[in-house]
Amino acid sequence: MLRVGIDVGGTFTDLFAWDPGAKTGRTAKVLTTRQNLAEGVLNALVQAEIDPADIGVFVHGSTTATNALIERSYPEPALITTEGFRDTIEIGRQRRAHLYDPYQHKPAPLIRRRNRYTVAERIRADGSVRIELDEGRVREIAARIRDKGNRSVAVAFINSYANPLHEQRVRDILQHETPGVKVALSSDVSKFRELGRFVTAAVRAALLPVMGDYLEQLEGDLETRGFRGVFYVIKSNGGVMRAAAAKERPEELIESGPAGGVAAAQHVADQIREPELVSTDMGGTSFDVCLIEGGRGLVSDSYQLEWDMPIIVPMLDIRSIGSGGGSIAWIDEGGSLRVGPRSAGSSPGPACYGRGGTEATITDANLLLGRLDPTLGGKFQLDREAAERAVGVLADRLGMDLLRCAEGIVEICAENMASAIKMVSIDRGRDPRDFSMVSFGGAGAMHAWAIAPSVGIDKVIVPPFAGVASAFGATVMDVRHDIEATYYMACDTADLAELNAKYKELEDSSLALLEGEGFSRDQVGIIRTAGMRYVGQSYEVDTPIPLGTIGQDALRDIVANFHVVHRQEHGVASDIFGVAFVNLRVTAVGKVEKPGFETLKLSSGVGGTDGGSAGKGNRDVYFDGRFVSASILRGDRLEPGYVVKGPSIIEYADAEIVVPPLMTAETDDYGNVVITGNHSRS
Repeated sequence: MLRVGIDVGGTFTDLFAWDPGAKTGRTAKVLTTRQNLAEGVLNALVQAEIDPADIGVFVHGSTTATNALIERSYPEPALITTEGFRDTIEIGRQRRAHLYDPYQHKPAPLIRRRNRYTVAERIRADGSVRIELDEGRVREIAARIRDKGNRSVAVAFINSYANPLHEQRVRDILQHETPGVKVALSSDVSKFRELGRFVTAAVRAALLPVMGDYLEQLEGDLETRGFRGVFYVIKSNGGVMRAAAAKERPEELIESGPAGGVAAAQHVADQIREPELVSTDMGGTSFDVCLIEGGRGLVSDSYQLEWDMPIIVPMLDIRSIGSGGGSIAWIDEGGSLRVGPRSAGSSPGPACYGRGGTEATITDANLLLGRLDPTLGGKFQLDREAAERAVGVLADRLGMDLLRCAEGIVEICAENMASAIKMVSIDRGRDPRDFSMVSFGGAGAMHAWAIAPSVGIDKVIVPPFAGVASAFGATVMDVRHDIEATYYMACDTADLAELNAKYKELEDSSLALLEGEGFSRDQVGIIRTAGMRYVGQSYEVDTPIPLGTIGQDALRDIVANFHVVHRQEHGVASDIFGVAFVNLRVTAVGKVEKPGFETLKLSSGVGGTDGGSAGKGNRDVYFDGRFVSASILRGDRLEPGYVVKGPSIIEYADAEIVVPPLMTAETDDYGNVVITGNHSRS
């Protein structure tokens, strides 16, 4: 049975399928169908000639949840909260995104004020009840919600993390009074800061109908065509969960699409035994970056959907910017050339796609520079004249030569992407020069050579599955569940028996989840961490916690590790202040079988060779103000150890690699193309 990974992006829907028995695989890339995303998924299966009845495991990642939140394109939910806290999600922390900008505006709240209700109740910080819940008021609110037709409700009470009794009672009343309405409780988030807890509950409520409808439609379409396998959805933390759980916890899907690319990077790190990588994924709409440290992607609890909208669930620390192949070039009010974040997407797409697009994009610029296959890997003929018209509009306004303008678009794009790498590395106390760069996405390896020198990286690795990396990553992702609990205790007075009991409880819960999904104990790995801080501090850092019973010696080691992590994250540590636990986390990982590229050959031609010549001839390619003759090579025919000297273009079915003059590339034993050499752009 096949293991199929699908990534639905803003422009393309990618597929990677692996047959564990035959050790073969195949890929597909089709345009995303924005009006009906499930249709694009089915189109990818058709292109790959896959019968849904032959799929044993289906793993799906998409940006559906993120787009719904950013665009506010969801059935608006209601919010029920404690009296006096109706406007918490709108007031936020009262911080300014731009300190000296007097004209800035806060983003629109996830739930408008007209749909936010308050009720008398109060739980103290110690969990005791100060004011009993006014159930009559809850029933009045339920009637209004029913009359308005809200499909979901967020319930967020002060201090409910310490005692969820009132929130649970509201849920029971709503389910009785408004059958069919979905309820999201902030106490399920299990953390103590009210803004993050309130916003996360609002996000869950907003996405419950969106992801529920989408996943049910996709499941139904697949089942109608014979699918009887297991349906997984990619989580933001770098694991997967069953579709049924994803419908109930959709806030865990916000980085679902990019997380697949991080999993692919982790697979490369394990494969080549190089644990320090910068994962970069350039698709049609966005450029996603994540740091791989110790072979694993960095995880953060400080994700912000928009300014002052924290979502407090574990997520890979992925930074995304609007810099993809479809990103539109434009001129600002000062007369300067800019690129992105607006994208042409899949409809109408870049001007050269011939689908009605008229604005210049990065793809149009690359076509004019000779760096892009005019048939887009045999998919369709690109319209060069349309690209010339689109870029020509900008060139005329700037008084520039057409090709110099196109090259400028690509250079600005590369600098934008280099800035994103600095955000995930320098901003977190890491030096990007200590890492190698792994490049994914259909357009990623066309620009990797230009990005690397801007951040001091001297080695770029391009895997053979780069064009469908997120879909490939979906097939190698483990099932992962994070279970957390708020637990505040100073380390110098810690009750170790209670601490060990808390971790035991979390471990038992996480193991039960995986056992329910068919994993035996020997297939499960356990990772323990804790959110820790100096006493009196207002933020935490994730600190590794050893497995087994924690004694005094282990506690001293934990505190020492906390100082190391704090210094790494913030540049400072202190032996003066005491250290405290704030929350505990157990991550349970159900390990799945993964393809090994030393034996895997893909039927699409990605990875492995068919014995033919790699050379396809030559093409004039524009570098540094002039055309040079570049060798055109078939990536699927590059044997291990094959050396490529620039200028060259290496073409795959779903991606291209640009090797500029004065640089070289060489294929390794796994089919990866490793670019090294003089990283100057001359």
